Amino acid sequence: MAAAAATAPGALGILQVGRARLVAACCARLGPGWRLSGSWTVPRVDPATWARGWTPAAGGAAWRRGYSSEVKTEDELRVRYLEEENRGIVVLGINRAYAKNSLSTNLIKMLSKAVDALKSDKKVRTIIVRSEVPGIFCAGADLKERVKMNSSEVGPFVSKIRAVINEIANLPVPTIAAIDGLALGGGLELALACDIRVAASSAKMGLVETKLAIIPGGGGTQRLPRAIGMSLAKELIFSARVLDGQAAKAVGLISHVLEQNQEGDAAYRKALDLAREFLPQVDLVTGLAIEEACYAQTIPTKDRLEGLLAFKEKRTPRYKGE
Repeated sequence: MAAAAATAPGALGILQVGRARLVAACCARLGPGWRLSGSWTVPRVDPATWARGWTPAAGGAAWRRGYSSEVKTEDELRVRYLEEENRGIVVLGINRAYAKNSLSTNLIKMLSKAVDALKSDKKVRTIIVRSEVPGIFCAGADLKERVKMNSSEVGPFVSKIRAVINEIANLPVPTIAAIDGLALGGGLELALACDIRVAASSAKMGLVETKLAIIPGGGGTQRLPRAIGMSLAKELIFSARVLDGQAAKAVGLISHVLEQNQEGDAAYRKALDLAREFLPQVDLVTGLAIEEACYAQTIPTKDRLEGLLAFKEKRTPRYKGE
């Protein structure tokens, strides 16, 4: 035991160096539930929020609806199609208060199903991703679920998270992440997949995976450098640093920062304002018509035929701009 303890610092140093090199390699390649040391406290909720039925969960670790200790799995993601002047806006509301909105197998499945339906819905014009839990956006992967997985299950699960986040990034309409609380690890990666991010000044966000001897696995090593630049992205990932809303705005991680309101939904309200601005602009039907017209121009070209022939003959195409 003593010998093992004596060698531990050196082993840890090797692990940290190796981990840092791995993250650097991932960040450099820009081609084709997390737990922090210390404790986090959920922001104080005002009387108006209490009046809507929110009460502190046991131990004060999270907030939940007063009528249930746990949300039913079918309610963990609420898809709302707004009406009247907001028609065309869809809100994806994460609702796992008892698990700090962490990404579980069930939630990932529900997100994938919702996104699959939205991408082919021509009535959808803008999508807002938000939390329905005060003080939390998404705390990352569900580590309580993860710890029960064997090694062979972890890789496929992380791949599913990555796939869903990619599906959100590839949606054909504008997407806005409304960060009104904690967004760590996979939670921030989810927000990074959105076209626009807005946050309350009290929000906390960061890719904190290196504190757990792993690296971001939901696209963070690729999307964070694209958002704020390579050098700063490496610094934040290596240090597992957590930024508040003002600091996130200063480095370009978010587009807008708002002082939190009594209801705890300042970022969501700003996201809704932005979504309303987008509604009068080019809609999906018109956009698809433009795409069809542009594609039609490529059909009679010699280069198109050359591309097909080169593919068939397994050679590099020789395009001439004709």
